[in-house]
Amino acid sequence: MADVPGPGYLAEHPLPSGITGALGLAGYQLLADVGGVGAGRLGPQAFLLVAPDPDPSMPEAGTQIALHHTRLRDETEAASYVSLAAQLGYLRMSGYRLALERHGLRSRIRLVNPATGAVAAEIGDKHPGGLFSRGGGAGSAAGLLAALRTLAPAGPPPDTSNPQLMRGVLLALALADDSVGGAEAADLADRALPLTAGESALEPRAALAAAKSGG
Repeated sequence: MADVPGPGYLAEHPLPSGITGALGLAGYQLLADVGGVGAGRLGPQAFLLVAPDPDPSMPEAGTQIALHHTRLRDETEAASYVSLAAQLGYLRMSGYRLALERHGLRSRIRLVNPATGAVAAEIGDKHPGGLFSRGGGAGSAAGLLAALRTLAPAGPPPDTSNPQLMRGVLLALALADDSVGGAEAADLADRALPLTAGESALEPRAALAAAKSGG
């Protein structure tokens, strides 16, 4: 499994300094935090938060912001940001790399398959929609989520012997479910984690399904 920022990184590094000055933090919410990828919200605004891939040879780059949407139309759009962050976190933990390119206060994200070097997807620094745009367009959170869900894992299945990373995978999968809230996702991940170990171990999706059904 790919090396990713540890749990709680985004909670400890909520926003880049430039964004903090531009947006302020009053009323800021961290809606998701998994695998160094999260969704943030400030009033009617939403954005992705991404911690760069750990690199001991480089100075700490800090949290970066992408796909900044200045005016959400409804709660469905906010939920799409949570699901998109979870999907990116899951893909990162399955082997993909997130290459970040600064554009002023924000960054563009390239999802790279390290096995081939190919860029599997690109995520802009700003939401492409205007007042009359459709929320499910190709560059929107919902459109990007649909495209990312079609990608195959870049590496081997998650290492079930690493509880910390396995819980991250379970949390990402649970958060990607539009019908599951943040607190419920964390509870499901905790209950599913023991089901992924031992002689009768289940793969992550099956373990989540069993936890959800009370198994």
